Amino acid sequence: MKTVTVNTSKSYPIYIDNDLICYVGKYLHGIAKGNNVMILSDSNVWPLYGEIAVKSLLENGFKVCHYVIAAGEKSKSGENYLNILNFLAENQLTRADCIVALGGGVVGDLAGFVSATYLRGVSFIQIPTSLLAMVDSSVGGKTAIDLPAGKNLAGAFYQPNMVLCDLKALDTLPKDVFLDGCAEVIKYGILFERNLFEHLMETGTDFDREYVITRCVELKRDVVNRDEKDLGERQLLNLGHTIGHSIEANSGYSISHGMAVAIGTYLISASAVAVNLCTEDTFSRIKNILQKFKLPVSTKYSAQSLAELALRDKKRAGNTLSLIIPIEIGKCIIYPYPIDDLQTFIKAGLTYADHSIS
Repeated sequence: MKTVTVNTSKSYPIYIDNDLICYVGKYLHGIAKGNNVMILSDSNVWPLYGEIAVKSLLENGFKVCHYVIAAGEKSKSGENYLNILNFLAENQLTRADCIVALGGGVVGDLAGFVSATYLRGVSFIQIPTSLLAMVDSSVGGKTAIDLPAGKNLAGAFYQPNMVLCDLKALDTLPKDVFLDGCAEVIKYGILFERNLFEHLMETGTDFDREYVITRCVELKRDVVNRDEKDLGERQLLNLGHTIGHSIEANSGYSISHGMAVAIGTYLISASAVAVNLCTEDTFSRIKNILQKFKLPVSTKYSAQSLAELALRDKKRAGNTLSLIIPIEIGKCIIYPYPIDDLQTFIKAGLTYADHSIS
């Protein structure tokens, strides 16, 4: 078992091993001071792991209720948020009790925001079942729901009490969902660590899961420890996300987060080359690794439509938007870009990207 400890406003462990879902009841002792646990899950994950988690919790003396949302980004809504709050109140959960997020990023984000606001804060643990959630969304305390105007526009920084990354859960992921997570894994190599990037380039999707997940979690832990509230360095973790979120929204969320981030990473790199912020060699290496993982690198959306929705990004500050620009593999910068020039910047990337693919 690998253990990574996060030391922010709340210190908590992240455990990485096989079969952790089978022992969730054991791990919950010492975190939940009360006897009641609410599991939030989705329609894909609950049939696979719900019974296993409930059995472990019951065997360890907990009373369990559960709430299952439809799988997909559209469930990260204000309506579901309020429905879950009412469900907790109806089941009389108290501040001493605990919420368990059993699922991917949507479940984790929603459960975290509920936990942050129900009774002004209750304990919760993350059991991420997707690769993307294990390496990214379950770590660092960002919780949110989507609004009609954009993604993650209502939320709170609220750290979990513990994270259980059960590697066995990856065996039941559909291929496209696993690839979603690969886009985030690749992001960490581009951002911070050439050795990680090279391991991924060499192995492709057959990478060493324990090593890669642990390393990604450690890299995110280090950033979050230094910048918990996303005021500076943590913004680097949004590599590919500003354009990626715009692609998601333009598609009505029919394009998944990981696929959108892959395209966003490719396009921001292409734009950076077009304005001489990134070398052609670095761009080529980013393109090659995305293609090795069979991740998408093109979009049908125009620079205008991408720019319009990108301006709703949380990293906008007045007349600038913080873009994450790859300089070389293992090094990226936060680049405040004038919003009036954003469409031109994206268009330059689309043009360069089309030329590169052809």
